[in-house]
Amino acid sequence: MAKISKRYKKVVEGVDLNKAYAVDEAVKLIKSRATAKFDETIEIAMNLGVDPRHADQMVRGVVNLPSGTGRTLRVAVFAKGPKADEAKAAGADIVGADDLAEAVQKGEINFDRCIATPDMMGVVGRLGKVLGPRGLMPNPKVGTVTMDVKTAVKDAKGGAVEFRVEKAGIVQAGVGKASFTEDAIIANIKAFVDSVVKAKPAGAKGTYVKKVSLSSTMGLGVRISLPSVNAGNADA
Repeated sequence: MAKISKRYKKVVEGVDLNKAYAVDEAVKLIKSRATAKFDETIEIAMNLGVDPRHADQMVRGVVNLPSGTGRTLRVAVFAKGPKADEAKAAGADIVGADDLAEAVQKGEINFDRCIATPDMMGVVGRLGKVLGPRGLMPNPKVGTVTMDVKTAVKDAKGGAVEFRVEKAGIVQAGVGKASFTEDAIIANIKAFVDSVVKAKPAGAKGTYVKKVSLSSTMGLGVRISLPSVNAGNADA
């Protein structure tokens, strides 16, 4: 039988792991128990009633978190000419075209978000096997294939979070840091949940949002009641 550590006992003390807490209670519990020696990430996980193996049940999108993510993302942009200059001026960390594609092919992927202008997709498309598995492939549905590279770069730097349902029907993302105020985390949670609910695919039947959970990197996880995050009812 696995031995329960003193730290874990302290973390779960006074917490009902079977209860769905109101979002403000959940955030308070998570923050107070995020005691690691680094600024833990607050993570949300949503269990959806979809089967992403079917194209009409895929859930994917992007949300601009009002309080930011607490992370500094490295942004790469595939662009040429004036659009390359625009990307640099907006704060992109890496800007290039064929030279950037060559670096990526060699495994030099020193970025967390990838943006491309439409005219560059012929070049970027050949990188699908490299960028795709890492979740870095530019996609017009989430605003990373665009002529408005200035806005795309600023959004990525400012708090834009992409989400995509996993095979098990789970959508998850970081919605802040333990050092954030409770109000800031709550605002991010509500924005994220709202975006996922609005991204409900046409093929989803029955209960769409089954469960929402919140956790910190090294802490415990608790369930959040759906009405408290304005996700509507369980059939949302």
